[in-house]
Amino acid sequence: MKRSYIAAAFRSAVAPHSGGLSHLDLHQLGAPVMLACLERAGLGPQDVDEVIVGNALGAGGNPARLLSLAAGLPQTVAGLTIDRQCCSGLDAILLADALIVSGRAEVILAGGVESYSRRPLRQKTFANGAPPLPYDRPPFTPWADRDPEMAEAADALAQALGITKQAQDDWAVHSHQKARLAQDRMRDEIVEIDGVGQDSFTRDLTQGLCARAGRISGDITTANTSVAADAAGFCLVVSDRIAQRLTGPMAQITGGATLGGQPDRPGIAPVAAIARGLAHAGLSPDDLIAAEIMEAFAAQAIACVTGAAINPAITNLGGGSLARGHPIGASGAINAVRLFHQMTGRQGSGVAAIAAAGGLGTALVLTV
Repeated sequence: MKRSYIAAAFRSAVAPHSGGLSHLDLHQLGAPVMLACLERAGLGPQDVDEVIVGNALGAGGNPARLLSLAAGLPQTVAGLTIDRQCCSGLDAILLADALIVSGRAEVILAGGVESYSRRPLRQKTFANGAPPLPYDRPPFTPWADRDPEMAEAADALAQALGITKQAQDDWAVHSHQKARLAQDRMRDEIVEIDGVGQDSFTRDLTQGLCARAGRISGDITTANTSVAADAAGFCLVVSDRIAQRLTGPMAQITGGATLGGQPDRPGIAPVAAIARGLAHAGLSPDDLIAAEIMEAFAAQAIACVTGAAINPAITNLGGGSLARGHPIGASGAINAVRLFHQMTGRQGSGVAAIAAAGGLGTALVLTV
């Protein structure tokens, strides 16, 4: 049976909406990260068979093709853009694994890129000629009464599971603390772009600041919710034949899954995906040495870590998206990049997981 490996993984810094990366188009944000992956592995543009890019905010066209051309890859590399909302970047890596295991490709650049700052404006049109109506997000279910705003869904999840505001704020404070302590070592995974080489949102968050934070919905506040952001993250996924001739850190993709769950309770969807991915790899949560669990909301992260029986002590050791920001289609790929670097130099298995609107969850299992 063929196997796939991540041979290199890099990301840009994560910058909040209208921040230090807001002037960049998608290809300007993503191509330098792709090239860094090739350089680290000692491969060239001519070695790449495919580029798979997650992008969720409706850039139109085919951003993967733009990134491929901007990175100087051969014109024969078609590029594939996928949209599974927040799961997109992690799903791109799982799709790369599937293509390599099937024998359809041997070298794939897979990840995600998102510019919340440069996202296109959206308008709904009407057959009766009424004026177009601007909207911020599309529907994620066909039922208006089962398609809550994400903050409302997170608050409902917290209430259902008894996750208090104090617990959510504690998680957010701890996320920032871990990110601050890890800033120096995370430089190794960040490609500096236009002078931005560090996650700029990370700060000294305190309980006092959490108490004063504006409420979004119930106990969901601006302190325990990730901010919209711009970033890119990519992994170089290769076949075992290619991996045998490369040197440097490497991680085998040993499991993964994307599953749908309760549409109006999206935050808990990764739990089933984590269980399926671990079963695929023949592992249990106790076997894990590292976990990167998405923190779109602190409540969601707590629910997933608890529901999947993951040890909080191995989770998001460099902080999570609460301390960085949430660049929708890139966030899952950034989790994978973080996991790869957390596991470098160690032996064992780890999991990256993320939820998406509509009740979706994706998990990726790596083993070194």
